[in-house]
Amino acid sequence: MNDQKRRTFRPRNQRSGFRPRSNSGQNSNSHFRSNGGGNINRNNGSMTNPFNVEKTAQKYQQLAKDANTSGDPVLYENYLQHAEHFNRRLAELNVKPKEQKIESSNLSKPSIDASVEKKEVI
Repeated sequence: MNDQKRRTFRPRNQRSGFRPRSNSGQNSNSHFRSNGGGNINRNNGSMTNPFNVEKTAQKYQQLAKDANTSGDPVLYENYLQHAEHFNRRLAELNVKPKEQKIESSNLSKPSIDASVEKKEVI
């Protein structure tokens, strides 16, 4: 063995046998998938779980308090804006299930007013 001899660094070729996994016919850029409305969905789930959103909002509120006590008004406002964003997102998430319940209950129940109007016509 020739352990005393130092080897020089040789950078790897970009195509050194690396083969990405096959996506079975899907788009190769799987990180960003459009949901048809033009919005990019990142599929990490962090913004769809109300617990995570609430926790993140509380984190930014605490960071804003810390920045305020350290005397940095710009950072304080920055963190407050972040906290406000996550609070708005949390409000959206809390409204969506209620709207879905109302829509599903309206679709499953026949309208009572329509049946009353039919009886009056007869």
